[in-house]
Amino acid sequence: MKILILNSGSSSQKSCVYEIAEALPDSPPSPVWDGKIEWQGRDAMLRIRGADGKEQTEQIQGAESTNATKRLLAALTSGSRSVLENRSPIDVVGHRIVNGGAEYTHPVVIDAAVKASIERMAVFAPLHNRVELEGIQLVEQVLGSVRQVAVFDTGFHSQMPDAAAIYPGPYEWVESGIRRYGFHGINHQYCAQRAAQILGRELNDLRLVSCHLGNGCSLAAIRDGHSIDTTMGFTPLDGLMMGTRSGSVDPGILTFLMRKQKLTGEQLDELLNKQSGLLGISGWSSDMREIVQTMKQGNLRAKLAFDIFVHRLRSGIAVMVASLSGIEALVFTAGIGENSPEVRAAACANLGFLGVTLDAAKNHSSRGDQDISTRESQVRVLVLRAQEDWAIARECWKLLHTA
Repeated sequence: MKILILNSGSSSQKSCVYEIAEALPDSPPSPVWDGKIEWQGRDAMLRIRGADGKEQTEQIQGAESTNATKRLLAALTSGSRSVLENRSPIDVVGHRIVNGGAEYTHPVVIDAAVKASIERMAVFAPLHNRVELEGIQLVEQVLGSVRQVAVFDTGFHSQMPDAAAIYPGPYEWVESGIRRYGFHGINHQYCAQRAAQILGRELNDLRLVSCHLGNGCSLAAIRDGHSIDTTMGFTPLDGLMMGTRSGSVDPGILTFLMRKQKLTGEQLDELLNKQSGLLGISGWSSDMREIVQTMKQGNLRAKLAFDIFVHRLRSGIAVMVASLSGIEALVFTAGIGENSPEVRAAACANLGFLGVTLDAAKNHSSRGDQDISTRESQVRVLVLRAQEDWAIARECWKLLHTA
């Protein structure tokens, strides 16, 4: 079975193709093809890697997301890195859908009703759902009537207890569907399963805090293999400080800005989603690598951005541990979580009271899927590669084999 994955994020569009035989492998296989669009202002960088491992890059100037994604899909069947001689070998296309609301808690085959629901929920995930719907429509245009499957980031958090999921506003909010949905669930769920595998433990015996730290950031408290608390809420804007998103702020700030500066809802969306976080505080970058590098050169605003990020991360971890009444393992994953030893070290520095002790050498050299805690540490600290694409492919395989 050939499975094409489209994974639309807030700062990139990733795609890959997996070949799966009769049985699912225990560990994630390497894709036979992968492509990525990285947005650079009004331009885009397209990267394609074929089965030979060689990468081809192309700068696309003034690229609309639709045209860039079309170029990405076209690279499947044409060019030196193409993977298909024709379009027929693709058996199913899997999509990461950020917000499925209360309606969709498990992967589903996409039909008109599913597309309509994704469109309705786009207002609550403006950086994601519309791009994901666009990807579904482009696959229909480029690949025809191939089956498509939606895998929802919100699904993993759908069993959170009401005390964690319901906001303390008017009860009418509950009745109208305003609640904490949580996000990054695909990777949080994968990391919980992978952590149990690496530690040689039963997932149901572990209390885990999963730290998904990338351009978007969230934590999940996982017990018995289920999410019981998380930092993101009704939208992906809530919770931790992120690349360009503010995370949690006093809602009184927003009403103040509406009254004093006459800001509209659209202007507040732009301010909180695209002009805040690391970018807003540093004034020039949303990339943690650049923040750390400039901080080490003495830039005070970069240091402030780093310190705020770490302060909120530590606080969030403590809240998740309290929800779990303890912790066996702390997981770092996604771009920052996997690649920033500085963030991991700073985040864990104040967690000694929980029994967290990092091995400095392992933390500095880790490249993923590794325990970086000391032998004496009471809590295992893992760095795990984000494998959203493989998790989506696995769900596609399971759905079609049980249909």
